[in-house]
Amino acid sequence: MYKRQDNEIDVAIFDDELSPSQLRNIEKILECRILDRNNLILDIFASRARTAHAKTQVELAQYEYLLPRLTRMWTHLERQKGGIGMRGPGETEIETDRRIIRDKIVRLKEKLETIDKQMASQRKNRGQMVRVGLVGYTNVGKSTLMNLLSKSEVFAENKLFATLDTTVRKVVIGNLPFLLTDTVGFIRKLPHQLIESFKSTLDEVREADVLLHVVDISHPEFEEQMRVVNDTLNEIGAKDKEVIVVFNKIDAFTYIKKDEDDLEPSTRENLSLDDLRTSWMSRLGKDCVFISAEQKLNIDELKELLYAKIKVIHVERYPFDNLLF
Repeated sequence: MYKRQDNEIDVAIFDDELSPSQLRNIEKILECRILDRNNLILDIFASRARTAHAKTQVELAQYEYLLPRLTRMWTHLERQKGGIGMRGPGETEIETDRRIIRDKIVRLKEKLETIDKQMASQRKNRGQMVRVGLVGYTNVGKSTLMNLLSKSEVFAENKLFATLDTTVRKVVIGNLPFLLTDTVGFIRKLPHQLIESFKSTLDEVREADVLLHVVDISHPEFEEQMRVVNDTLNEIGAKDKEVIVVFNKIDAFTYIKKDEDDLEPSTRENLSLDDLRTSWMSRLGKDCVFISAEQKLNIDELKELLYAKIKVIHVERYPFDNLLF
């Protein structure tokens, strides 16, 4: 029979959302702390939040996750050194603390509503400039591409959810100015608490004129990641946007080349740009481009494609500017 003590396991993580009763029953069996997928993602978001806006969004999502699970988690809250919720002597105070948490949720929602109004006003004040939004799975290189196109220094690091706050920069390609927005990365089975809390961040995606769907082509499951992003776009009402699929990290992409002699071991090789353009991957989107943001490979082709998309929108929006083209 399995005994977690034999392996010195302190925490068990499940790659799915568990109900409060499931968490309680599994904890009794394993006798260790249990984290489900949502709890883990919320913890990661909490560690990445830097601004007051991001911290408020994550804190609200954490409390909404905690509320129905308070009974199960209460004994842990007594001995945890940190984390969300209130510490207390035991379950006799749970109803009191449920009320405290509900009050916190109300206050956080009010605070977020005020921030959301401010951000909506900021978007309105940007006028009718063409907006381009960077979307994609987490850790695919959106912020690196943002820095490259806007010549700015947005925080970029090779880790999950390095970017939580929306960043907007003015970019000019040729003679066309537009606003480029970097948003939080998507992920499979994103907790609904986070989708609701990050509403104002996702509004940037909904209101964009063009979306750059950045894909890490070197990831072995990039097709599944593309599906997750497309499903999320559908969920937030942004499925009908003009989309350019940007296959990033082509310098790290390799394919398995089998030798004609089956006795020889298989090798991995890079594909040339021409090969990528004619591959099955090029048919995964209406408009596709293959780049490496880190190595600055094929960026001119991306700019040309983006320029053509923005020009059409700009001419429709500013008909008297046609003399510029």
